[in-house]
Amino acid sequence: MSLSSSPSTDTSSRRRRQTEPGQAEVPEIFEVFYHFTSPTDGGEIVGSPVYIGSTSHLTQHVWFCTIFHGIRIPGQDTIMDRSMTAFVEINNLIHQTLALHLHISPHVLPCAQLNACPSQHACEDSWEELQSKRTIRAENEVEANKLVNNYRFGFRKWKSHVTERPFEDRSEVVKELYSELNVIRPHTGPGHLITCGNIAYVLVFGWWVSLAYLLVSILMFITIAGAPYGKLCWKLSCYFLWPFGKSIHKIGNTLRRCCEQMPDCDCTIDGMEDNSPVLLPSPTEVPIPEMPGRPVHTPYWHRFSTYVWLLLGYPLLVAIHSLACFLSWILVFTIPVAKMNARTLSIILLLAPEDVSVSTCSQRKHQGYETRALLCCYHATNWYYYKYTVDGINVFAVNLLPLVIIAIVIGYIDRENQYASSDVKFAIATGSIIPLSYYIGMGIASISAQSNFAVGAVVNATFGSITELTFYITALLRGHQAANPCLQEVVKAALTGTLLGCILFIPGICMIIGGLRHSEQRFNSRCTGVSSALLFISVGGVFAPTLFSKAYGNLVCDACTNSTGGNSSGPFVCHNCHYDLNNGTLFHSHVEPLVYTVSALLPVAYIIGLIFTLKTHSHIYDIHVGEGQVTGHHGAVVHWSRWRSLVILIMATVLTSACADLVTEHIQPILNQPNISQYFIGVTVLAMVPEIPEIVNGIQFALQNNISLSLEVGSCIAVQVCMLQIPILVLFNSFYDVGFVLLFSDLHLWASIFSVILVNYIFMDGKSDYLQGTALVVVYFILLAMYYFAPPPAGC
Repeated sequence: MSLSSSPSTDTSSRRRRQTEPGQAEVPEIFEVFYHFTSPTDGGEIVGSPVYIGSTSHLTQHVWFCTIFHGIRIPGQDTIMDRSMTAFVEINNLIHQTLALHLHISPHVLPCAQLNACPSQHACEDSWEELQSKRTIRAENEVEANKLVNNYRFGFRKWKSHVTERPFEDRSEVVKELYSELNVIRPHTGPGHLITCGNIAYVLVFGWWVSLAYLLVSILMFITIAGAPYGKLCWKLSCYFLWPFGKSIHKIGNTLRRCCEQMPDCDCTIDGMEDNSPVLLPSPTEVPIPEMPGRPVHTPYWHRFSTYVWLLLGYPLLVAIHSLACFLSWILVFTIPVAKMNARTLSIILLLAPEDVSVSTCSQRKHQGYETRALLCCYHATNWYYYKYTVDGINVFAVNLLPLVIIAIVIGYIDRENQYASSDVKFAIATGSIIPLSYYIGMGIASISAQSNFAVGAVVNATFGSITELTFYITALLRGHQAANPCLQEVVKAALTGTLLGCILFIPGICMIIGGLRHSEQRFNSRCTGVSSALLFISVGGVFAPTLFSKAYGNLVCDACTNSTGGNSSGPFVCHNCHYDLNNGTLFHSHVEPLVYTVSALLPVAYIIGLIFTLKTHSHIYDIHVGEGQVTGHHGAVVHWSRWRSLVILIMATVLTSACADLVTEHIQPILNQPNISQYFIGVTVLAMVPEIPEIVNGIQFALQNNISLSLEVGSCIAVQVCMLQIPILVLFNSFYDVGFVLLFSDLHLWASIFSVILVNYIFMDGKSDYLQGTALVVVYFILLAMYYFAPPPAGC
């Protein structure tokens, strides 16, 4: 724990400020920058300035810039003295509670720079202005561009790194995740190896892998020629039953030559003091000169036993290890078991049997000859593997990628549903959209981070909504070809469901999770005000034709009966009533031109929003990379290059189109379910499944106390749905008439308007906690209940 001070102030700032009689005393404002290094993930993050009234709030941050307001230290007159005393208290507090490495560089802002704050309200305005400033720290220039893009309106918010982080800079927890299981820990005692995860390994994997080795060992002994491999399989059978604390080595040439020349020598070193570190790297072999007369061994590929092993024993173990590797990888938290099986299959089983040695930790401690660790595992599970990434993509998304292949194979080959029902195909095709959305998001973030602003804006505008648009257009085409108007209503329900989920569920769940961890979180209300204004414009424009049709349309009912019998003046009961717009001139002369006008104005409003937030009023966000914050401008190793990202984007888009086609093909049995409304399927499954990556990103931002980005995730998608996706659908319908009419039901209309009003009310104060998040989520589930019990729409 270290404390460093570099004050920057003048003489006037050191004098205590005086207040006039009758005027509220204005507390001093200090701007303090902290540099934290988290002990769990080694990450270093810079957030927005946060107003703090007591040092206890420091437990809410990792790497941030904050404002101290009204710190009073008795006996200290100057601002600098009081601030430095407060810094010492903060240093002690964090040392006791967080055990973080701390660098503090205080910069006291002179009162003159704050315009002397004539009132408490004026000071809060100054704090509001300071709050909008964000300093970003990144490992390299590409990563800095990605972080800056996260704060830009219209750009997809992406949490994962687009470049490879230096391995030596990662924390020990992260290094453990990416280790190759070849690090020996000689001081690990037997008691530390008995864990729930290791016991679960024996019950789930160990017993049958060990049994397979035992059977292969018997088979090799029966062949006589394969007896050396039978001994090896016996040793590995004992190893895989309980591999923890044991290690597999490759015996070096040094030991073999020593034993061949002097068979009676003692190759152990006694009396040597064990001063090895906790993590002992594998020893290297020291070459020894060739000795004359040394017996010549038959080369590995010139032995008959090698081919007996490769034909009889090895294929069986390939199947066993492949199955164990697949199962343990799918479970994610047992990835160490997958690595252990993969290294055994690719390295150990292809060595000569006399070169493989199995030893325990106690044997290793007294072992003096030179060997090389091939495999050494201590724990079968690690709960931090939810952070594990493969080529920049989270392991959960990677594990879902085979669903894409399965969905396409069974969807386009099994046309008669002989091997899988339509329900199964629908579920698999819907689930396959999740990993494709992750890959599309990674491709967009990679291209944007490696390109200029214009290219990034174009890529985000075109590919940012490609997943949803692909499904909508595919569903409209299939509904038009099959003369099924129900699919059009499902598309409208999915559009409304995406809007409701992005402005209610995503902010709500992020507020709940972030509030449970950080008590109260603050965000820039001016930034959210811009998004809120665009949301009002979006909802007003999208539902303007619906309101117009209800004001001027004719209500037509299919059947009406007199409830009093023959009295024609009595009340009538009518069924299937709707506004008839096709018969008459109202639709073609008034409603349709209004739809095209709105569809032209909404993208214009979107472009104006981009210009406002990114050019003319970019100071609202005020994102910049601080001096010395970028540790490397050049030589950054990106996960995906621009061309690779573009190729993956195109491939993912094509695969998404195929999966969306399968979803719409096999959705009809789901829509025919009598107990579930078609509205409910549209606003839940079809609307929110493509947004799962955005939900995950928003939650991760909230956990890092960056609730501003969590709220922007949902607002950005909602604005794109109204200002880009719906106008594109209208434009597509104008060129190829698929029957899409921009008229929504009353339930869609009032649910969307109420949701926008509610979320704007909650965003007014610039604060968030789990109670506000709960309110949003509860309202969202109430609306879902309304959709669940709603009668089916017309045509379904």
